[in-house]
Amino acid sequence: MTLPDLISFNDYGGDWLRYEASLYAVFQSDILHHDLSFRGARVTARRNPEHERKWAGFWHLISEGRVEDDRLPDMRRCERLKWIRWIIENADSCQDIDVWENQRGSETSTLLWFREEYLVILSARSKNYLLKTAYCTVQGHKIRKLSKERDNANGTT
Repeated sequence: MTLPDLISFNDYGGDWLRYEASLYAVFQSDILHHDLSFRGARVTARRNPEHERKWAGFWHLISEGRVEDDRLPDMRRCERLKWIRWIIENADSCQDIDVWENQRGSETSTLLWFREEYLVILSARSKNYLLKTAYCTVQGHKIRKLSKERDNANGTT
């Protein structure tokens, strides 16, 4: 089980349009056209609203910000885009990935946390999962909050 390499912006000579196109190709091959599944259920991404003919789920995986229309690219998210499929596919066999569920309102999500540094969130649907987001967990308060939630969910407090 080898973690995929980072996708470096520098490998594209600092050309954002080429980099973005490459990232979208990864999104398509790893998530949209791969038959990605978690525990036997298909993993899908949110399509609408599309922006620049790219799925909404893609933009959410490579950018950050509270207001959808004002999100900005996050290079750490971009670099780790290939990690998403790897984490989902290896969640039950890799001891570096913690898995638990949480409830936010009426929505049940499954959290896949790799080495307490990168989090993938899947939202349960009737017959599948929606890939909600994925991001680096670098802020101390966020790591403490997630650690506590994980430990409570897994009964290890």
